[in-house]
Amino acid sequence: MTRLRFFKRHAVRLGLSLAIVLLFLLNAVGVLNWGFVQRFENFTYDLRLQWTMPGTIDKRIVIVDIDERSLQQIGHWPWSRNKVAQMVDQLFDRYHIDVLGFDIVFAERDESSGLARLAELGRTELRDNSGFQTVLEKLRLPLDYDQVFANSLKDRRVALGYYFRHQEGSPGGIGRLPPPALARGNFDPGGVGAVLASGYTANLPELQGNASASGFFNVSPLVDDDGVFRRISLLQAYDGALYETLGLAVARLALNEAQIDLAYDDAEQSTLALEAIRVGNQRIPVDIDVASLIPYRGRMGSFPYVSAVDVLQGKVPPELLKGAIVLVGTTAPGLMDLRTTPVQEVYAGVEAHANLIAGILDGRIKERPAYTLGLELMLLLAVGVFLAFALPALNPLRSTALCAAVMAALAGSNYYAWEHANLVLPVSALLLMTAALYVFAMNYGFFIESRGKRLLAGLFGQYVPPELVVEMAQDPGAYSLVGESRALTVLFSDVRGFTTISEGLDPQQLTQLMNEFLSPMTHVIHAHRGTIDKYMGDAIMAFWGAPLPDAHHARHALQAALAMIARLEALQESFKARGWPPIKIGVGLNTGEMTVGNMGSEFRMAYTVMGDAVNLGSRLEGLTKEYGVQIIVSEFTRAAVPDFVFRELDCVRVKGKDRPVVIYEPLCPVGEDNAQSQAEIEFYGEALAAYRKQDWPTADEKFSELQSRHPARYLYEMYAKRIAYLREHPPGANWDGAFTFVTK
Repeated sequence: MTRLRFFKRHAVRLGLSLAIVLLFLLNAVGVLNWGFVQRFENFTYDLRLQWTMPGTIDKRIVIVDIDERSLQQIGHWPWSRNKVAQMVDQLFDRYHIDVLGFDIVFAERDESSGLARLAELGRTELRDNSGFQTVLEKLRLPLDYDQVFANSLKDRRVALGYYFRHQEGSPGGIGRLPPPALARGNFDPGGVGAVLASGYTANLPELQGNASASGFFNVSPLVDDDGVFRRISLLQAYDGALYETLGLAVARLALNEAQIDLAYDDAEQSTLALEAIRVGNQRIPVDIDVASLIPYRGRMGSFPYVSAVDVLQGKVPPELLKGAIVLVGTTAPGLMDLRTTPVQEVYAGVEAHANLIAGILDGRIKERPAYTLGLELMLLLAVGVFLAFALPALNPLRSTALCAAVMAALAGSNYYAWEHANLVLPVSALLLMTAALYVFAMNYGFFIESRGKRLLAGLFGQYVPPELVVEMAQDPGAYSLVGESRALTVLFSDVRGFTTISEGLDPQQLTQLMNEFLSPMTHVIHAHRGTIDKYMGDAIMAFWGAPLPDAHHARHALQAALAMIARLEALQESFKARGWPPIKIGVGLNTGEMTVGNMGSEFRMAYTVMGDAVNLGSRLEGLTKEYGVQIIVSEFTRAAVPDFVFRELDCVRVKGKDRPVVIYEPLCPVGEDNAQSQAEIEFYGEALAAYRKQDWPTADEKFSELQSRHPARYLYEMYAKRIAYLREHPPGANWDGAFTFVTK
């Protein structure tokens, strides 16, 4: 099929396929908003994450859990600050931890010691009681639990937690914010798209003043639409400054790094987007929200958990905590620090921070670079256009194999980028588009093209073989039943002596005989791309060159005629075994302009050929018995098959025709004839030339010699008889050498 025919035939299908590609492109750039694409992207992300998680326990980070057992033994939360201070002292002095982080905010003062009430009495009722005042001064420090806690933080690597508020109408703050990670004027706001906070709830000033670092721990602004916690802000903006998350603050302390640096996607820090955050030698990739994907190690429990009450009571094995990074958090359901994550529906928020810290330390945080959109658009366009043009040219099995291979290649390369380049590349739109194009191709093929095939089969199935119907279905618009004039080759075959054969068989035997004869003959015609026109009792009419164009229709028709004779010879033994008489057929072939189309009446129509060239083909079949040959072709068919050896039989004027036509017997392809047959044909040609010159003695002598050499060839006997007749009845000086037949 030429390119032009391909485009013409598949114009609608290509247009619709490219429309599907365009829709996916529009969705990728945000013009459309197909939620299911993002949901599938989230699903594939979670799947990749789950397949590649280490699944081991990282003992570098230990979680001190304010769990149900701790609450039962120590009391409901919040605990008194002196108890928290005691836990800090235990961790540093007894267990010698490295860094401590609190996934908790201490925004309200602790008045559980009763100091505030005693101080009120000292200012009012007992202000003149010197003894009370003396005792009060001695008790002021040990009963100021907030200060006790603050003192426990001093000169220790402790990071406190706090949270930002993002709701409109909640400005201002509670407590004291830590110094910003990057103060106003120390960065380009145009290149940092951090989440903007409207307010905060931070720790008491004395606590914040003694802490080595602080970081926010709330994640709600970046929870995905499905409620799953996949990424966390590393920096958020408030009042023109940037503040770091708790995990980043703890990681900085563990790495002994005093500051962070911003890494843009070019060296000049222009207006381009922020690409990563650097903490010493560690590069932490971030997205447009200055957030990082959390590198979950596994399900909850990927880090050692110890109960807070065990720390207070000194029951934790020292080797578990020595030199460790410790995060204090809670898994108690009532304290609401549980999240939905890609690895588990109920997951402790403090462990999410632990995963982030571990990922920073190991440098294994996945990167979703800004260029992924451009890459996705390029792949959508390339894959979409490729499939749009490839699928129409393939059958269903190959289309399935191609789409499966494309999807496997996309998924495999994406997984390779994830595993070996630490890149998170989009894949859902590509997979969904491939699936959509495949489903469209299959449905279009079934509902549209298969309908065309069924229509063609209904129109032409009784005339042409199924394989030609399939070929025609490649361009169904090129075929119709409307009459048209074409150069075709027609074949007529007829059984010799059929009346005698039918008289010797009963009706059942005759029916079986004709079925056994016509079926293989039809197979031969179909095998050579012929179209069955009709069966006329024992006769067959077929033609070549329609409905499927065939540039070699004459050659295929001649090959079919020869194959019919050979196939019939092979059938004779089985016919003889059944007691049936031998069958001989005559075949006539003619090539020329014919009218082909659906013709008939309002009661019955048939796809057939008509015209003088068809009538000549029928007459030639009738002449086979006159010349004692099985196949006769016209001079027009002979001219169309120059690479074949023919024996000229005669120049005849058939009934109903004034113009004579030369007729031939096909012998064999050029190169397959031997010297003896060549000599016979040459000698026969000399005899035929003498005959047409009315040189009767010479012609009679040569045909007599041919008869003696080839007594089984009736043609020479026929000419001998005709010469004898013409000697007695000379045709005259104007004779053109043609013999006129007055019967069909």
